[in-house]
Amino acid sequence: MQFDTLIFERREQIAYVTLNRPDKLNALNSALIADLRAAADTIEADAEVCAVLLSAAGRGFCSGADLMRDDLLSERQANLGAAIGSSLREHFNPMVNAWHQLRVPVVVAVNGVAAGAGVSLALAGDIVVAAHSATFVQSFAPKLGLMPDLGSTFHLPRLVGTARAKGLALLGDALTAADAERWGLIWACVPDDELFAHADSIAHRLAAGPSRAFQRIKAIFNVEPPRTLAEQLALEADAQAELGGTRDFAEGLLAFRHKRAPHFTGE
Repeated sequence: MQFDTLIFERREQIAYVTLNRPDKLNALNSALIADLRAAADTIEADAEVCAVLLSAAGRGFCSGADLMRDDLLSERQANLGAAIGSSLREHFNPMVNAWHQLRVPVVVAVNGVAAGAGVSLALAGDIVVAAHSATFVQSFAPKLGLMPDLGSTFHLPRLVGTARAKGLALLGDALTAADAERWGLIWACVPDDELFAHADSIAHRLAAGPSRAFQRIKAIFNVEPPRTLAEQLALEADAQAELGGTRDFAEGLLAFRHKRAPHFTGE
């Protein structure tokens, strides 16, 4: 299968998926979302695949949704909130849920920045390894007047605890890879020049291991009370639809595109 915005390769029992919009810091646009969903479907349909390594080309893993373009937010301003909710429900959420629900273990190699939806995409994997220079940023609220989505409100409190999850979401401070490892957000922080080799070695270990046991472990861990990811995604979409219709988001989006600080009014 051909992909426009990512590189897909299967070597023996490992599927290698590389985000390939390096000039845009691999920001998620409609094409990349569609390719990621198709890649997940391809992996799920291939019984020979026993592990996945998700990585990114260029100097950053994923800078979040591509807000510099309108292909995901094409509605008029008055309907922007509804457009965001619809985009999450129809495109973003099915993609991230497909990756989260893959039957085989997913190793994620994070280089550079993972911001907003990029954090959520990384956390949809099972074992996240980050380069020492990598950072994790939840910039939704401080920069755009929105809230984390694509499952971040599901994963963050479960991984780092509610207090730290709220701090990350409310303040938007960048979390270093070293602190992400210390907090339990990721599996390991490694030297930059060892990132891919380290992640690849883990993928090989998983591919050579007891695949049925790994699949069962994933299935059990992916169902965590009190709420499933699908239920959390629906809640996120509803909340994001409301926030997307605010003047603060309109201001945040304008400020983002003009590369200036936003001026929020709480409206």
